[in-house]
Amino acid sequence: MSIEVRVPTLGESVTEATVATWFKKPGDAVAVDEMLCELETDKVTVEVPSPAAGVMGEIVAAEGETVGVDALLATIAAGESAAPAAAAPAAKAAPAASAGSVDVIVPTLGESVTEATVATWFKQVGDAVAQDEMLCELETDKVSVEVPAPAAGVLAEIVAPEGTTVDASAKLAVISGAGAVAAPAAAPAAAAAPVATTGKDVANAPSAEKAMAEAGLSAGQVTGTGRDGRIMKEDVARAVATAAAPAPAPAPASAPRAPVAADDAAREERVKMTRLRQTIAKRLKDSQNTAAMLTTYNEVDMTEVMALRSQYKDQFEKKHGVRLGFMSFFTKACCHALKEVPEVNAEIDGTDIVYKNFVHMGVAAGTPTGLVVPVIRDADSMSFAAIEKAIAEKGKRAREGKLSMAEMQGGTFTISNGGVYGSLMSSPILNPPQSGILGMHKIQDRPMAINGEVVIRPMMYLALSYDHRIVDGKGAVTFLVRVKEALEDPRRLLMDL
Repeated sequence: MSIEVRVPTLGESVTEATVATWFKKPGDAVAVDEMLCELETDKVTVEVPSPAAGVMGEIVAAEGETVGVDALLATIAAGESAAPAAAAPAAKAAPAASAGSVDVIVPTLGESVTEATVATWFKQVGDAVAQDEMLCELETDKVSVEVPAPAAGVLAEIVAPEGTTVDASAKLAVISGAGAVAAPAAAPAAAAAPVATTGKDVANAPSAEKAMAEAGLSAGQVTGTGRDGRIMKEDVARAVATAAAPAPAPAPASAPRAPVAADDAAREERVKMTRLRQTIAKRLKDSQNTAAMLTTYNEVDMTEVMALRSQYKDQFEKKHGVRLGFMSFFTKACCHALKEVPEVNAEIDGTDIVYKNFVHMGVAAGTPTGLVVPVIRDADSMSFAAIEKAIAEKGKRAREGKLSMAEMQGGTFTISNGGVYGSLMSSPILNPPQSGILGMHKIQDRPMAINGEVVIRPMMYLALSYDHRIVDGKGAVTFLVRVKEALEDPRRLLMDL
């Protein structure tokens, strides 16, 4: 039976790709999910896995060809073919049987993530490992990724020690099977393998070759970050940018520190920023540099929300299995206000404004390694209980570092609750490309003038930071007033007023 290998979904707005490299040729045996080829788009590099085990048949799209989404790339003869199984697969099986080793490869890191840093190795060379036992932890720009053992055996070699930056699908380590532990001769062979793969016989991406020719660069002037050191189009772009503007590059590193006394220097501790913290710093600064950011403030009397919560919290938890907090009220109030002021839920794309007819609510959560923003999709169509469950579940997984990339992408608006840390007032920074973020703060008893009398009320300051390029002051103030009105009279939420 012949199985077709087709171009996978390449991502939003990406309609075609170039076949960069075939890792298999007709007649080769392939396993399920084994990488067959690599496609290159204008944004990312995509590896195409085998949909079934069998023998590689016809390659329809050769290297260098441009193909569209769902185009036919190749065919696979499912199962083991008698003739090839006796020849090619048998030859390939021999080294595996004699070496008895399995490579540990960097797992899929997520859309647009091309590299990670090896943070911690839980095992040392020579340790016995069980299948699916955690070997190491990788740190990307946004999440931590645990790497399980693909097979049981002994950790024979660590290729990427702690602190090493690795590309997607790079080799991290080698696990020897039980039959190969006593054969030390296998180690030199394994060590020799990387030397062979780093030679210049590795084919660079066709688009990279074209870009190097146009820029007048040789392969020796470009550092490849692709599979086995292949030079990709973005590597050439980086090399061109570095050559064109060498002066600004050292500026951040050369910025002088204030003089430090010798005895003070001895008591300092220098710690390298995590990739997550570096990304947070870069994104926040980019937000300030790009958006025309402005903040408007208001205050809300939390009396009615607190009374409603106090009255129904026990029944709510008994029925839904989750506590009734304030976040569901604020999420509902924001979704209600975003319908009236849709520009706060929009984003700028070039010279266009993209209005979102849905609300994917980002809820900022503090973790031991930094701030992350998991996204609750279609929050505008969720109940109070569903919102509370989603916030509790995603908050727990955020603190454990187990959020996936997909869970932190696609947000249209963000709520940040600084009140849990005691903040009374702040100006939140936009989470690009979003155009609005609501800052919640501490509930503080304050004297208020109500109907000509001074009474004590639980008050909270609210802050809305917005992108003034598409949100006018009137829209921002209207949004915040609608949130205030909904919270001061929660019945408006139930009646959609």
